[in-house]
Amino acid sequence: MPKGQPTVVPDDGLTTRQRRNRPLVLVHTGIGKGKSTAAFGLALRAWNQGWPIGVFQFVKSAKWKVGEENALRVLGASGEGGTVDWHKMGEGWSWIQRDSELSNEEKAREGWEQVKRDLAAETYRLYVLDEFAYPMHWGWIDTDEVVEVLRDRPGTQHVVITGRNAPEKLLEFADLVTDMSKVKHPMDAGQKGQRGIEW
Repeated sequence: MPKGQPTVVPDDGLTTRQRRNRPLVLVHTGIGKGKSTAAFGLALRAWNQGWPIGVFQFVKSAKWKVGEENALRVLGASGEGGTVDWHKMGEGWSWIQRDSELSNEEKAREGWEQVKRDLAAETYRLYVLDEFAYPMHWGWIDTDEVVEVLRDRPGTQHVVITGRNAPEKLLEFADLVTDMSKVKHPMDAGQKGQRGIEW
């Protein structure tokens, strides 16, 4: 793809502008580091464009503080770019009153139900479904349903999904798939994760 130009132009009846502005589904999967980090980088670009952003963290505990969360919350509240709403499954989805009584599987399903409502209402222009590949891989959430909902979503909503073991049906459906592979990591030499690098 030299200079950002596609090597193939499909005969799909769309203009260049229509094709360029299609809503995308992006998947960051694989065993390497950087899947969520890349998704949050997309969120920064979306914020700069003034897009409303919804971040839904599906597996990480509420106690796990990612550095991007604070930065995006501050940017979202600044009034300069887009808004940012951040939802963590581990601390209880903000719209569920009985959350402490739910299992992780039930919490993931409740989160997916909220994502579906937000997609139908076109609440956000970019959705970051962080670690969402895991609930599909574990069978908590039906991959066929996810593909159907994403295929039929209205408007120009972009969705990025992160997590290892993304199901094959999702990969086939997605517009962009990146498989993060690990070549080398400090943990291989016994070094624990560190501030500013892992979180």
